[in-house]
Amino acid sequence: MMMSLTLLLATLGLLVQGSSGQIIVTQSPGAQSVVAGQSVSITCRTSSSVYSIYYKKNLLSWYLQKPGGAPKLLIYHATSRQSGVSDRFSGSGSKTGFTLSIRGVQAEDSGVYYCQSVHWWNNQDVFTQRNSAVQKPPSVRLTQFNGHTPMSDTHISSINVHSLVSH
Repeated sequence: MMMSLTLLLATLGLLVQGSSGQIIVTQSPGAQSVVAGQSVSITCRTSSSVYSIYYKKNLLSWYLQKPGGAPKLLIYHATSRQSGVSDRFSGSGSKTGFTLSIRGVQAEDSGVYYCQSVHWWNNQDVFTQRNSAVQKPPSVRLTQFNGHTPMSDTHISSINVHSLVSH
């Protein structure tokens, strides 16, 4: 019995418009298939830096959401693995380019992956935050960092990992 995992990425990009420009966040690749045990890399790029001079950290996180479940934090500050997360997951990158790597992909890695970024924009911190949506593409709400009124709704890219078993 051969088990393979199909990795599908719906590249939707996040576009945030402000009075003096825009922030664009994208994930890639478009689609790829991997056999269980192989490695996968997911890239997240932002048009403006997520590096915080104040915190001296890159304010980018990676999440995994499984069907019917809440988003689970995998990586924070671009490279720090959340406690309890398998060491098969690792993050790298800085400022505007980031990668989530999954070594030895397994069936339980199925779900929706997305990056969350925080930006200093028009003299305010803004961030992408996932809205709950049943059986819909993952969506984000751009909100002032202090939680006041949202500025806009948009979508981010997602990765669905499906298990396929052939006899």
